[in-house]
Amino acid sequence: MDADLSARRSAADLYRAAFERLKINKPERLPRGTPVTQNNVAKEAGSDPSALKKSRFPLLIVEIKTYIEQHAESRPPSPNQVNVLARQKRRALRDRINQVAQQRDQLASLLVEADAKIVELYDRIAELEAQLPTSNIIPLDPRGPKKL
Repeated sequence: MDADLSARRSAADLYRAAFERLKINKPERLPRGTPVTQNNVAKEAGSDPSALKKSRFPLLIVEIKTYIEQHAESRPPSPNQVNVLARQKRRALRDRINQVAQQRDQLASLLVEADAKIVELYDRIAELEAQLPTSNIIPLDPRGPKKL
């Protein structure tokens, strides 16, 4: 029983030392810049990631999670996170392009309708002017007589 307890203590010491090395970015087994995670602490300690369990090392696990939460903003995004963010940005831009294209098409349609209405009204004005009786009144325009 004492041997098992001392093995746990030494394993805890190994994990704690690995955790400290990762925090100061001086790992021995993993490449520099490796982020602090529960799995990486276990790997740096030289054991299988499944061996570092909350039931066996609850305080250390809490410390690791607290450290990760406190340093989440200072940690650079993972390549997967960068890809996900890039995909989201592209999707948002595609959606915006589609919205702008729909607005353009709708406005072009309104413009065509307005042009048709203007032509129709010009034709109607021409019809009504043709129906006007001829007048013998000459307008007094300072620029001169109006050419018909």
